[in-house]
Amino acid sequence: MTNIIQSPPGYEGPGFFATSASKVVGMARANSLWPLPFATSCCGIEFMATMASDYDLSRFGMERLSFSPRQADLLMVMGTIAKKMGPVLKQVYEQMAEPRWVIAVGACASSGGIFDTYSVLQGIDKIIPVDVYVPGCPPRPEQILDGIMQIQDLARNEDLRRRNQPEYQALMESYDIK
Repeated sequence: MTNIIQSPPGYEGPGFFATSASKVVGMARANSLWPLPFATSCCGIEFMATMASDYDLSRFGMERLSFSPRQADLLMVMGTIAKKMGPVLKQVYEQMAEPRWVIAVGACASSGGIFDTYSVLQGIDKIIPVDVYVPGCPPRPEQILDGIMQIQDLARNEDLRRRNQPEYQALMESYDIK
């Protein structure tokens, strides 16, 4: 006996199925993210474990890490960010093409962690917008995978024209990003 599942909502008929372009583009974006790891400390080691065979990040369509911001659409900031590195991180973000998403992995990237000092940036959201925060010091690979799945949900459901809307433009202007 074969199980026949219901098709997703859309237009269907014998031999064809149609849906909206934004749904197709969202599905393609969500399953082909190219992450750029910006790892500075122990959270980077946990990310390496996430890439390894036990957790296998490639099953999410991310087997190709990009170390060029012009070829990446997901910036993964992991570890302590010194204030001197802030302008470099912002430049990397600005060089990424739209659409782009950011994950702050670990306590240091999210809030400065235990380093409440003059030299450590107290959260990367002071210089670039963050889409998903992954808590932990360092976070477990399962937590990193959960953050990536949240980014995939954002990519899958984002309207194609959201980045042209006044709210998004105002957000970029608040970070002084053109």
